[in-house]
Amino acid sequence: MVDDGEHDDRLSAVVALAQAMAAEPDLPGGVAAAAEGALRALRGSFAAVSVWERERGRLRVLVNAGELDEDEERLPADESYPVHNFPEIAEFLHEEWVGGRPHAWVERADGPDECAVYTGHRVASLRRHRRSSCVIAPIVLHGRAWGELYVARPEGAPVFDRKDADFATVLAAVTAAGIVQTERLEEVRRLAYTDPLTGLGNRRAVDARLDEAVERHLAEGVVVSLVVCDLNGLKRVNDTLGHAQGDRLLERFGSLLSLCGARLPGALAARLGGDEFCLLSVGPPADEVVRAAEELCLSAGRLELGEGVACGIASTGDPIGEVRSARRLFRLADAAQYRAKAAGSRKPVVAGRDGGLADPVVRLADRPPRPAAAERRRFRGRRG
Repeated sequence: MVDDGEHDDRLSAVVALAQAMAAEPDLPGGVAAAAEGALRALRGSFAAVSVWERERGRLRVLVNAGELDEDEERLPADESYPVHNFPEIAEFLHEEWVGGRPHAWVERADGPDECAVYTGHRVASLRRHRRSSCVIAPIVLHGRAWGELYVARPEGAPVFDRKDADFATVLAAVTAAGIVQTERLEEVRRLAYTDPLTGLGNRRAVDARLDEAVERHLAEGVVVSLVVCDLNGLKRVNDTLGHAQGDRLLERFGSLLSLCGARLPGALAARLGGDEFCLLSVGPPADEVVRAAEELCLSAGRLELGEGVACGIASTGDPIGEVRSARRLFRLADAAQYRAKAAGSRKPVVAGRDGGLADPVVRLADRPPRPAAAERRRFRGRRG
């Protein structure tokens, strides 16, 4: 039996774990909070949360918490174990717990007890790390085993018992609920920063990433480059072939832009709206960005629909003067794109490469702003 004081302590621990997971913005933070909370709640010395990757047939550790041995990392890059080493994951979990209530169990370094399900690798691990016992609680999402919550105690500490296993079952259920909530929030955030037609980033994603990139440029000198693209001929396609074909053109160009971005590590490909796209690169030299944009222009010119693309580029790696705001870099790239479109250029126009600060593109971007009504729609509402 659990006395009233212990019951209250455990109830408080459950509430604290749920609150800690809810406070984390993403899955890594959430499972780390779950491991830390379970560690405290079960008075363990070590805890881990792992996920069952069915497609790879392995149990992969997401986070380790507590007292770690030399071969254990808090956030392991690739600590995983073949599922056949843990048959309870592949067999016992699936056959007995899916669709029912999952129950945790205990393993001991000195051999199985009445709570044990399997030994082998579990016991060997306990002995290798000088731990007396562990409790393993399955994490079940949507009726399927998602992974496990694992908590261990050191040599000399009281071994886990059936009451601890029952409590670990509750903690795993709270962890599962937290993971589901985190996944929902991540999906909402993903949709908020994604263009629904092309699957690329949207204007909100560009604004956020560009502000961060300019801050890095100012603090570290990292090269930030922005490619602004205007897809030619979209209106003609919509008017003559219908909007379904216009959407197809947007999707096809979006795929080309994504491939172009793949040549630049960490680049963000985005649709700003309508026929306007952009590519944000942080790190690679300006010349690499220009070469990628040149390939993009060539590929867009070969599409069966549309009339190619007008591209403008602004990079802090070129002589464009000081860039202290995202707005200025955007204005430079937009001015370069405007010049490319006006000239019918099949290649990108790059700000600053035709005379530095005397470059017509730079002068166009930096001239005093016109009245708000004459501002191009792209710049409305942007911060200075």
